[in-house]
Amino acid sequence: MFRPSQIALLCASLLAGVVASPAALATAQPAEPGLAADSGAETRQDAWTPVMPALGVNDADYPLDSALLEHADLWERIRKGFGIADLNNPLVASHTSVYAAHPEALARTGERASRYLFYVVQELEKRGMPTELALLPVIESEFNPQAYSRAKAAGMWQFIPSTGRRYNLKQNAFRDERRDVVASTNAALSYLQFLYSKFGDWQVALAAYNWGEGSVQKAIARARAAGKRTDYNGLSAFMPAETRHYYPKLQAVKNIIAAPAQYGIRLPAVENQPYFTSVKKTRDIDVKLAAELAEMPLEEFKALNPQFNRPVITGSADTQILLPHLNAEKFKANLSNWTRALSSWTSLKISVARERIETIAAQFKTTPQVIREANAIPPNMQPTAGSTLIVPKTGMETGEIGQETADNAMLGLVPEGSSRRQCARGCSAGHGARAAAPGRYHRKHR
Repeated sequence: MFRPSQIALLCASLLAGVVASPAALATAQPAEPGLAADSGAETRQDAWTPVMPALGVNDADYPLDSALLEHADLWERIRKGFGIADLNNPLVASHTSVYAAHPEALARTGERASRYLFYVVQELEKRGMPTELALLPVIESEFNPQAYSRAKAAGMWQFIPSTGRRYNLKQNAFRDERRDVVASTNAALSYLQFLYSKFGDWQVALAAYNWGEGSVQKAIARARAAGKRTDYNGLSAFMPAETRHYYPKLQAVKNIIAAPAQYGIRLPAVENQPYFTSVKKTRDIDVKLAAELAEMPLEEFKALNPQFNRPVITGSADTQILLPHLNAEKFKANLSNWTRALSSWTSLKISVARERIETIAAQFKTTPQVIREANAIPPNMQPTAGSTLIVPKTGMETGEIGQETADNAMLGLVPEGSSRRQCARGCSAGHGARAAAPGRYHRKHR
């Protein structure tokens, strides 16, 4: 865990790690709206399986590698794993100066990165990949798993929908795994491995990650026809501006991490420990209640579990939530003592065209605002036939939403009084995220 005393050093660092101490919440109360009766015995059947070694939780079953933990901090471990040849050109020098001159912006990135960086480094080492790649989300999204671009790229690795599906990242009305910390990281590393196997050069592979493999292949053909080199510098003349600057930005970040003193930056001693563990969730549970049972602020819970688009987490054999290991222990203990309902929501599939939100709200004894907010439906829009909404339980329902319903859920929208379709399957995935500022992220080809 990181120390609050490191906050002062964050402003001078690129990827500092600060963990907000979760405030102990009052005894958990049921999430609104009204909860139906539930079986406490069933809630205790949720499995407890870490996705990564976490101190204090199942240490005997998931021992930490002592050889890796001999590093004093995570920065040293990352430096030892650098394996991509350095790029030296004027763009690298320019971006290095810019990053070093704006520690306050880097501090914000560092606060987010502190939650995810250990896991990314660990997975890179498992695959034998260079650890510079752990810094790539700085360039992609500033380590913001909620980032959503105007090109519909999502998550800290910025997958567009088609590439996300190619790497089995679920995208539906309930969940967008392009924002899932674990799933998106594994998908991104698999994609990067594929690109490296294709081009045999990490710098060129990263150009393809940004620009698209087909575009890089065409650039290589043009460079060869012109008698030019096919490394990153040689291909730069054929790249769009964004890709031409892409690897130089990563090299600039690497330069600062490699020799912070050279740039007047003091990196904090980020402890070389896991930040989170995982809990499998086989039963539906409200997001708000899950955070309360874990005794952590809702925003911190969402930062570790940004993939959930709705205020309910649908349980299944492969559903997991991420928690700091101390909060995971609290969650386990509080869940075992919880005897009320875990979820206050059920699903409703719209069977008629132009179903009015006001009609749905009246049927489930709630307000149109509750329905709109829970389903990310903008004002003056209404769902189309075939859409799946979540609605409050009225006191009679005890069943789960179900994995099949969640996996196939879509939300179609049309203007009120219109039959013209505006949204297709999974279109709501972006609505649950905090969208990036217009133009902030520009991924178009991935």
